[in-house]
Amino acid sequence: MKPLLKRIADGEILISDGAMGTFLQAMGLKPGECPEEWVVSHPDAVESIAKAYIAAGSNIIETDSFGGTYYKLKEFGMEDRVAEFNLAAAQIAKRAMGDAGYVAASVGPTGQIAEDEGGMVTPQDLYNAFKEQVTALAEGGADAICIETMSSVIEAVQAIRAAKENTNLPVICTFTFEPGARGFRTMMGVDPARAAREAVAAGADIIGANCGNGIANMIEVTKTMRAAAPGTPILIQANAGTPVFEGGKTVFKETPEDMASRVRELIDAGANIIGGCCGTTPEHIAAMARAARS
Repeated sequence: MKPLLKRIADGEILISDGAMGTFLQAMGLKPGECPEEWVVSHPDAVESIAKAYIAAGSNIIETDSFGGTYYKLKEFGMEDRVAEFNLAAAQIAKRAMGDAGYVAASVGPTGQIAEDEGGMVTPQDLYNAFKEQVTALAEGGADAICIETMSSVIEAVQAIRAAKENTNLPVICTFTFEPGARGFRTMMGVDPARAAREAVAAGADIIGANCGNGIANMIEVTKTMRAAAPGTPILIQANAGTPVFEGGKTVFKETPEDMASRVRELIDAGANIIGGCCGTTPEHIAAMARAARS
């Protein structure tokens, strides 16, 4: 199998997977329960999610390790299980995928704010937390590190550095943007162009955006990132529309057909890898895969 970056360089459009968290909730994950602990207590359920996305056409699947840093696991009193959870998460995904595609190990925000942004942790604190996580993910067999849902450039840069300096894997970094009066910005005020430039400068091999928006908004975000980083592959994972609260639960209303209908525009805007985030299902991924491959 060709290396991930070689396939993109050869002009192939790759398909990543869809939502993990909302899928876990549908399978019984309760509010306040640690999603990452399921790789130990419910490994078959986690593997079944991976297999469902692979069957839908995903070339790339992510691990159940989004909140796998020391800081996030500390919220559940499980901060001493970072290596255990991340190792298992990568092993489960790799077992499901085999040699048919790639495992991109999910690395989400720590939930901490750096001192320079008004918080309590140093860049070195963030680096150390990410180093502990990515080392275990690489040991578990991941093919790439996917740093995602970032809003702080400081945090993103430390995550990229930790992955580049402590693994030999390609590094993906995606940010989450929200539309506003000043255009698209992360919660820390970072626009897509700056996010793209800073991530590439830090060493990211693939950049992009995930969560926060439906596929229509992601088209504009993609165009901006492509202009800022012309030679860098872009990964886009949109939500199944903007969430609405109905009947006591959060609902995502974009259908697989809705999302598939915008795939051509997303590719034309510069996306090289297309997948889904919150609310997307294997049906959404299958529809987008068909559209991309047509």
